[in-house]
This record gives sequence, C-alpha cells and structure tokens, in this order.
Amino acid sequence: MPLPNLSFEFFPPQGIQASCRLWEAVSELAPLDPDFVSVTFGAGGAQRDLTLDTVKAIKRHFNLVVAAHLTCCSATRAETLEVAESLSAAGVRELVALRGDPPNGTGTFRPHPDGFEDSCELITALAEMNKFSIRASAYPDPHPEAAAPGADVEWLKRKVDAGASSAITQFFFEAESYFRFRDACAAARIDVPIIPGILPIENWPRMKRFAKRCDVHVPAWLADAFETALRDDRHDLLAISVCTELCSDLLDGGVEDLHFYTLNKPHLTSEVIRAFRTAPTASLRYVA
Repeated sequence: MPLPNLSFEFFPPQGIQASCRLWEAVSELAPLDPDFVSVTFGAGGAQRDLTLDTVKAIKRHFNLVVAAHLTCCSATRAETLEVAESLSAAGVRELVALRGDPPNGTGTFRPHPDGFEDSCELITALAEMNKFSIRASAYPDPHPEAAAPGADVEWLKRKVDAGASSAITQFFFEAESYFRFRDACAAARIDVPIIPGILPIENWPRMKRFAKRCDVHVPAWLADAFETALRDDRHDLLAISVCTELCSDLLDGGVEDLHFYTLNKPHLTSEVIRAFRTAPTASLRYVA
C-alpha cells in the first residue's frame, strides 16, 4: 500500500490546560512529517488573535508548514484582508479560505454589510494578493445549506475558478461517499487535489451531535457497532479499526493525501497512522 501525504488540523487553545494539550498534540504528530498542519478560525471569527498566535508558535517551535484558516464571518472586507496581511507577515504562505459559521446560536449565516458575500468572493480577493496558496472546503455529503443535488460540486468549481488550488473535504465515514464526490468533480472538470478529511471518533456521543449539526451521514452499521463497543468497553479499539479501514479503502482507491481532524487529541490519529503504515491490508478490515 502506498504511504499517503499527511496533514493535521488543530484549533487554537483557550486557557493554560488547553495550551498544554495542543503542544502535546503537535509534539506527538510532528515527527510523522506532515506536508502541512492547519489551524482553525473560531465561529464568527471569534479567535482571530488566537489563530495568529498559534500559527506563529507552531512555526517557531516545530518548523512546520502551517495553513491558517481564514473566514469572512462578522468582519468587513478590510478587516479580513488585514488578518491575511498579518498572516503573510508571520510567514504564512498557505490559507484555508472558508465562508465560516456564524457565532453559536445566531442561526443562518448573514454576510457583514461591508464584508465578503461568500467563500468565492474571499478566495478571489486572496488570490489577487498573490501571496498565498489557497485551499477550499468540499462536501462529499451535502452541505446543510445545499440548494439541490450537485450544488456542492458546483460550489467547489466556483472556488477553484476563483483561485483555490486544492480542497479539503468535510469528514465522512464511508469511502464510497468520497469516491462518488471525486468522480462528480472530475466530470465537472475540477482538476485540483481533493484531500479527504478524516475524523477519528474520539467520543461517539459527541461525534453524533457534531455529525447531525453538519448533516454528515452516519451509517447504521457504524452506529450499531459503537453502541455495542460502548457496552463492551471497546470504544477506542473500534474507533482505530474503523478509521484505519476507511483510510485503507481510500488509499486502495488511489488517494494520495489524508487530512486528519485531530481535535487536539493525537492518540487515535497516531494509532491509525501507525496501523495503516505497518499492517497488511487484509488485517485492517473491521468485522462486526
């Protein structure tokens, strides 16, 4: 099995204990030689300064390529581009450009009166700066606000036409979801890399709530397996097995890059990578 290029997502810490967890996570995963790591932007842009500080610290202490998330929520165009300039001044050359989610509890996204209307407008403005390689988001399962079947492919095509040079997908749990989306993108002549986003299931009840909020499909077999594993105290063993099998299926299907949503908790991610790097394919299959 070919070894993939790896990347990891972290989020800015709030508080001393959270900072310790973040640095432990980066310390554990950095030796796996990722192509890049990304740092998220808080809902509604609430963590702009934390994102910038976290990016600077990771670059300084770990010498990794850092892709900073940038959203256009709750900010004017000038304010958003000022953040981009600050990131550029800090040595950031890669951005993950997103529309972003509104602050918790505020409902549907509404652009700032003087802000960017959507991620395509943001990507266009960032591309015109000519300072960044820009990654966009993609959705194998329909985005909660998708207007019709195929809308997510159309949106990704618009993002690429605006200047995105690659995309990272929302998490999903069956490789076929990714392959269907990849084939639809190829049919639409989208020719940039589409990197699968992988979420090791660190906490099943929390993940179910998160997936529901994001409209991510949770297969019945997965729900049944985790309910049984929780009763038998085998949650982490199942999480590693299921995630390893997903990665194995993706690699068998020609995927060359994997992006892990770590939630600043590196254990499951590192165990999954260790499993698919060292084990024969046949041993990776989960049997219910």
